[in-house]
Amino acid sequence: MRPLAVILGLVAASLSAGPDIIPRPVGIAPLMDAPAAPLNGAKVLAPSGFAAEADLIRAAFPGSGSATIRLVPVTGPEKTEGFEVGPEGYTITCEPGRDIVIEARTRAGFFYASQTLLQATYRGRDGKDYLPPGRIWDKPRFAWRGLMLDEGRHFYGKEKVKRLLDLMALHKLNVFHWHLTEDQGWRVEIRKWPKLTSVGAVRAESHALGGKQVAYDGNKFDGKPYGGFHTQDDLREIVAYAAARHIQVVPEIEMPGHASAAIAAYPQFGNDDIPGFAPKVQSRWGVHPYIFAPKEATFAFIDDILAELTPIFPSAYFHIGGDEAPKDQWKKSAFAQSVIKREGLRNEYELQSYFIRRVEKLLAARGKKLVGWDEIQEGGLSKTATMMVWRDWKWAKHAADNGNDVIMAPTSHTYFDYSPGKRGAGPQFGVIGGNLPLEKVYSFEPIPGNFTPDQHRQVIGTQAQLWSEYLYGWSKVEYMAFPRACALAEVAWSPKEGKDWADFQRRLGTHLGRLDALKVNYHREDGSPAATDRMGLGE
Repeated sequence: MRPLAVILGLVAASLSAGPDIIPRPVGIAPLMDAPAAPLNGAKVLAPSGFAAEADLIRAAFPGSGSATIRLVPVTGPEKTEGFEVGPEGYTITCEPGRDIVIEARTRAGFFYASQTLLQATYRGRDGKDYLPPGRIWDKPRFAWRGLMLDEGRHFYGKEKVKRLLDLMALHKLNVFHWHLTEDQGWRVEIRKWPKLTSVGAVRAESHALGGKQVAYDGNKFDGKPYGGFHTQDDLREIVAYAAARHIQVVPEIEMPGHASAAIAAYPQFGNDDIPGFAPKVQSRWGVHPYIFAPKEATFAFIDDILAELTPIFPSAYFHIGGDEAPKDQWKKSAFAQSVIKREGLRNEYELQSYFIRRVEKLLAARGKKLVGWDEIQEGGLSKTATMMVWRDWKWAKHAADNGNDVIMAPTSHTYFDYSPGKRGAGPQFGVIGGNLPLEKVYSFEPIPGNFTPDQHRQVIGTQAQLWSEYLYGWSKVEYMAFPRACALAEVAWSPKEGKDWADFQRRLGTHLGRLDALKVNYHREDGSPAATDRMGLGE
């Protein structure tokens, strides 16, 4: 895996005349009829606490030169020339005959300034890098700017995860939501419960590729065992890699549903008193009935998992899924029914709420905030949970009226497993369904129109989802993610005011050259992949 300095160098080397910056800054004020500043070999001066960010800039512009770039922390009031930079904002000032000055309040602010500096730079005819004179001021609209990767269905490994983190950093995305467990595979080592990986990480087979236009034949399987998982050392390595790019990693451990793999490993935590109880790691996509039993032993098991994972992930948030949890097994289980009666619950939906509240208390004891998909409101929504809205937008209003924070991740605009538009023929281009072209992603407004002004601040951000049933190789992940992630990044970062699809398209034309330099297999407008169409199983 290339170090970040090399990645940034490739981006800088790919630039033509700028500044075609994605995501669009809050403001750019060019200084007309003034010479650009040469950056190669610039002396970068910074306080010791910002040495890493200074090193990135030095590495991106090697060579010899006389320019000086100064990283200046904002002190006192959080303003520079009247602009409140906030915790992630920055300004870049380039004036003839003066040092280039980058101002920010935090390391993250200087890091994002370095990303903008690279995109604002152009390569001159002499082969050197230049920064046009003027001033850029910038900060994000939302604090949560995320991308979710599902490794439950398909496992990509730590080097590909790092690749995604590099691409997120380029686009100022700062939350990596990591979906680690599913009916089709458990992908994280838990030392106290080793069968979670020895049994739960391996399914017997996967769907076989289909015909010319069908990704999978739903009734045919390849007969090949499929598995893989991340060790806890892998997790620590990836968390550190993300932190160096100012990305927080939020793990997702699914519960109470989507739990077939875990229950196959340890059946005693399932509803083993029902007829026909025979858990297995699932090979077929879709929603399966296996759901954790509301036993005290189950909550102790979950707490053991949290005890091992929460110290690895420093993020304040921990995602528990909570979606698509069929209630059939609870309805048939005498024990589950006894819990409903014991706790004075009205039905299985309130039992789900009881289950989630129990888990939330376990997380709170370990210093974490619970995040869940919008089904966590079934049976009653906890006042302190954060809801990730993916289905009907009405759940966003429901959560806001209840006082909960919201992360907008609706199928309508953020499900990148949906079709990106035109696609090539053949099963490697198959999708789960739906249609989500680039322009629709760019049109997304995360704050629902029925929110009151006071509720706007309860929308802490947005993110895109890469569900992986049909993302059977890394090339397919990149094909489905980009350039839609470029549009989502601008939705999450840039001000709503000044949004312009035509201008974004123009800037994207330059930006795709940066992705070309990084050999990203993005989706071209005509449906062709930018790097390779080898996107079948195992590619």
